[in-house]
Amino acid sequence: MGESFGAYRIGRDEDILSYVSSANIACGFHAGDPGVMRRTVRLCLDRGVSIGAHPGLPDLAGFGRREIRITASEAYELTVYQIGALQAFVRAEGGVMRHVKPHGALYNMAAADPALADAIACAVQRVDPALILYGLAGSELIRAAARIGLRAAAEAFADRAYRPDGTLAPRSQSGAVIADAAQAAQQAVRIAQTQSVTAIDGRDIAIAADTLCIHGDTPDALEFASRIRQELERSGIDIRPVS
Repeated sequence: MGESFGAYRIGRDEDILSYVSSANIACGFHAGDPGVMRRTVRLCLDRGVSIGAHPGLPDLAGFGRREIRITASEAYELTVYQIGALQAFVRAEGGVMRHVKPHGALYNMAAADPALADAIACAVQRVDPALILYGLAGSELIRAAARIGLRAAAEAFADRAYRPDGTLAPRSQSGAVIADAAQAAQQAVRIAQTQSVTAIDGRDIAIAADTLCIHGDTPDALEFASRIRQELERSGIDIRPVS
């Protein structure tokens, strides 16, 4: 959420917030700006949606989805900086931040790189040890949080395809982004009920997840959000914030 910037509007945040329990709000590096951050925080508080920071790489033009080689120290610093920026708006509006989820390329890099994962987990803990770190299920981010006693939520994706090793299929690969809302809803229900998913090569793999992610920047995001929530509830699954 909160990925608009200046005169450019991305996503339908006001509508999508009716269907989610938690929101990852951009912090100005990959998307968002101070005005957008403040408005999105206010929307979340008004709707009772749990708020999380969504720190990304400093790449507005690439929407934070292009890999940039950074050191562990840089990962720590940009994470602290962005959490602090959003946290100030949350406190100013009378709310409490609940979690942190790295965005895009930073998320995927930290999922595989222990040094980056440790730096991000350390940044979260030092800013506020009560925060929950979201990371790809089975990834280095989850292990990094465990090493320092930071609470973590293992995440799975309703609208992305998986490789056999449990990592996300890169967006450059055909079929990596699920384009059909019914298929995404089916995947979400299966993950919630069986903790498993079919990988892009047809093999079934285990995914022990605490939270499900959907993206708000795609043209059909609202349809996806409503369909996924409908099917989860129809299957008897109660949707609550991790916190």
